[in-house]
Amino acid sequence: MTQTKQKPRILTGDRPTGPLHLGHYVGTLKNRVKLQHDHDCFFIMADLHTLTTAISKEKTQDLKNKARGLVLDYLSVGIDPNNCVIYQQSKVPQVTYLSAIFSNLITVPRCQRVPTLKDVMHDLGIKQPSLGLLNYPVLQAADILMVKADLVPVGRDQESHVEVTKEIARDFNKLYGDVFPIPNALIGDGGTLVGTDGQAKMSKSIGNCIYLSDDQDTVNKKVRSMYTDPTRLKPTDPGHVEGNPIFIYHDAFNDNLVEVSDLKKRYLLGQVGDVEVKTKLALAINKFLTPIRERRSQFEGKFDIIDGIIEEGSRKASLEAQKTLDEVLSVMGIK
Repeated sequence: MTQTKQKPRILTGDRPTGPLHLGHYVGTLKNRVKLQHDHDCFFIMADLHTLTTAISKEKTQDLKNKARGLVLDYLSVGIDPNNCVIYQQSKVPQVTYLSAIFSNLITVPRCQRVPTLKDVMHDLGIKQPSLGLLNYPVLQAADILMVKADLVPVGRDQESHVEVTKEIARDFNKLYGDVFPIPNALIGDGGTLVGTDGQAKMSKSIGNCIYLSDDQDTVNKKVRSMYTDPTRLKPTDPGHVEGNPIFIYHDAFNDNLVEVSDLKKRYLLGQVGDVEVKTKLALAINKFLTPIRERRSQFEGKFDIIDGIIEEGSRKASLEAQKTLDEVLSVMGIK
């Protein structure tokens, strides 16, 4: 009898801090839609991770609605709960138990060396990290290892977190036996999308983004105000295409390659103005967003369906987590 080969298991996800944008699509969502068909995918809504930088009641009491919005964004881009597990981190309590165990396998200086910790502290003006923020990569390791993920799709800036997970898995296996697979980071080729202001990557906290949920008029308005080539004072001036946000977006979202090539050629020669280039970009982005908006309209406001997806996904994740926790406690001799 031929044994069916098990699909590689993946864990990835987002913190429910607000709506997703085009940068998320380019960086991760596009790849997730593909991965769900030939991988065993777990998509986490990491609400416990939001507490590391937003512990106020105003923030925490809105997490339920933010999680619903995240599911709606997932559904709108084509992520199918029949092909994957979408779950809410706080509804899987076993992860905190595993995190407590794992925190004894890593030192404080090792956590302090994680590059993104310094970035977060700098960006948010944090002088001293909370224990929760310092422990962020350990809780993330528990997320990954509780479902025994083989691959973790992350941006290059998060690769160091996966290294912490690998170290914890190796140390646990060395102490107690081979329980965990050693996961690998899966770095997508989508890269990051520059913000509409041209100053940084697209970011919710900066507000330089076009959201997947933006309507046509909002997209038109945001594209009209986009940063372009500051050296170009009038339409007849030769412009720069390389590094120009307008053309970065054209390359990412305009499927009319002939049109894009023509616009670039004329822009370099000073034969086209920003108004025409932006108008065609807005049309291209709205065309790209049309099927996303159509799928969104099928689920928008249907909280019973969305809550059902969260509950069922969290139930499945909890079953996997409990199996892992039972195995962990057994090999440790605690259970």
